[in-house]
Amino acid sequence: MAPEEEHPVKAFGWAARDESGHLSPFLFSRRDTGDEDVRFKVLYCGICHSDLHNLKNDWGFSVYPMVPGHEIVGEVTEVGSKVKKVKVGDKVGVGCLVGACHSCDNCNRDLENYCPKMIFTYNSIYHDGTITYGGYSDHMVADQRYIVNFPANLPLDAGAPLLCAGITVYSPLKHYGLAEPGKHVGVVGLGGLGHVAVKFAKALGAKVTVISTSPDKQQDALTQLGADSFLVSRDQAQMQAAMGTFDGILDTVAAVHPILPLLGLLKTEGKLVLVGAPAKPLELPIFPLIAGRRLVAGSAMGGMKETQEMIDFAAKHNITADIEVVPIDYLNQAMERLAKGDVKYRFVIDIGNTLAAAAAAAASKP
Repeated sequence: MAPEEEHPVKAFGWAARDESGHLSPFLFSRRDTGDEDVRFKVLYCGICHSDLHNLKNDWGFSVYPMVPGHEIVGEVTEVGSKVKKVKVGDKVGVGCLVGACHSCDNCNRDLENYCPKMIFTYNSIYHDGTITYGGYSDHMVADQRYIVNFPANLPLDAGAPLLCAGITVYSPLKHYGLAEPGKHVGVVGLGGLGHVAVKFAKALGAKVTVISTSPDKQQDALTQLGADSFLVSRDQAQMQAAMGTFDGILDTVAAVHPILPLLGLLKTEGKLVLVGAPAKPLELPIFPLIAGRRLVAGSAMGGMKETQEMIDFAAKHNITADIEVVPIDYLNQAMERLAKGDVKYRFVIDIGNTLAAAAAAAASKP
């Protein structure tokens, strides 16, 4: 069945049809608003580095046609009869997931993001067997469990990336005990994830050092983002001087890179937590782990309870992403720039003001 005929409610967005990753206008459909569902008009959607990986099928499990986007914010237009947490007119968001089994141990512990049957916001198969489509679209519908309330003082455009980038760094900082006063935390990579990691770690009381291959990012790290210090990972003298001084390091890099130098920076029992997702495996040196009782760990976004906690914390501490807002018809150029790291530090699509014009232009073509 054609995408626009699968469900009763017509929808419009931008989609990729194949591994070229090229995005263009796309007609599809969404389900009716169920008893537990919240429907909202999409106003903004962040562009995540994982969108780029998925578009190109870098991880090998892409499903086409694909409407990406899992940093989605907007205004509620309809709620189901059993919805209590939001009402029409509220500002809300949807992050990386829209479904899970709700009965396993992980779900019972508010860790839906680790449920074996977790359903991604896009590029996944929903309970009814249809493909999930993300936020590069005019509207969204999701079970109320996966709806995040946006506080009034948190701007929607700069707040949108927190639904993936924000929770992806907040969760491991909390879980691995790095978000405490007096802890020395390193942040590797100053991109979409890294720049919000600095902000959250500082707000949580840690001393923060940015670790980067690019000396030209030092001023941004120290003056704009509030890091305490900056370490050039290619400078052997700097790295040697910092050996054994970090309680933990959050590695946000999504490209293949050596982790041996990072392990040397950790104190005894220090933790290297990987949240970037390179397309190829990293090499794991064992001796630095054994010699320092060190831990290499991973973390994937967060459950819904923790995501709401993170958004509320961000609103309280005025934490937002540094963004470049772009129109929907700039999507392909934005993806090209993202691949080259040419953004400070997150693209956000102005869906509310630019998608309708793109739809009208598409409709007028013969």
